[in-house]
Amino acid sequence: MKQVTKPTRVVIVGTGFVGSSFAYALAQAGLVSEIVLIDIDRKKAEGEAMDINHGIEFVAPVKVWAGDYSDVKDADVIVITAGVNQKPGETRLDLTRTNSRITKDVCSEIVKYTKDAIIVMTANPVDILTYVTLKETGYPPNQVIGSGTLLDTARFRFLLGQHLGVDPRSVHAYIIGEHGDSELPVWSSATVGGVPINKFCHKHPPDVCQATLNGIFEEVKNAAYEIIERKGATYYAIGWGLMRIVQAIVKDQRSVLTVSTLLDNYLGISDVCLGIPVVVSRSGIERVVELELSEDEYVKLNESANVLKAMQREIGY
Repeated sequence: MKQVTKPTRVVIVGTGFVGSSFAYALAQAGLVSEIVLIDIDRKKAEGEAMDINHGIEFVAPVKVWAGDYSDVKDADVIVITAGVNQKPGETRLDLTRTNSRITKDVCSEIVKYTKDAIIVMTANPVDILTYVTLKETGYPPNQVIGSGTLLDTARFRFLLGQHLGVDPRSVHAYIIGEHGDSELPVWSSATVGGVPINKFCHKHPPDVCQATLNGIFEEVKNAAYEIIERKGATYYAIGWGLMRIVQAIVKDQRSVLTVSTLLDNYLGISDVCLGIPVVVSRSGIERVVELELSEDEYVKLNESANVLKAMQREIGY
């Protein structure tokens, strides 16, 4: 008798700009069988489901509906985007208190129905909320993933590729630490086509000095502020980024992605969630990749960890 395969289900909690952009990208990608949308505004979730369903003829079949928390019972992945948005002039850390309360409420509902799903957190400040999710659900660390510096790394590679005249996919460079103002570039291991970036710059015009490279990093760090000033929110790129994380999970790809995870003596850092390269697979975070940092990078990573630890203490963790 043929074995029936369980449908792959992704539940999205929050159907604002990020949640709806991710739902659209996920439906278009054809990665999963079922997409469930949950929102405190039920009509908003219903409207997003209707809009996506009306275009299903043009993509691979997928069931999309507005549901409730009981639907997480059969979820493979739960993606939490629920939270207030960053406003012009605000930092991601300014959102901490409000969004931590929202995250606690969401977690209390999730644990009523499942302990088996992989949870992906993307509301800001994502590193703090990833930590809150771990504490409030009691899930093992491998099952809770924050989007971390995945988007920062993508921005970094795009801008470096643009300046160097190469495909961003040929640039291997990471942004690590907080998804926010204390993040840092890892210049010491950045390469283009396997060539260290400084050597590539000098051997392959245009010649780009370190000051220019540092300017590119500043552009990465401030990208969200610039986009928010122009259009009010960022959502397309992170929608694709979330789709990439889900792809690595449901396809068991063992992809190295810079996501936020709970550190346990990572270069001496513990009890904080930071964006670092990890291997993402069907089990969630399969293992961390320990980078060889320069002395300056090591100091800055510790400073980034301390910024987040201070905020954790402020909200009672």
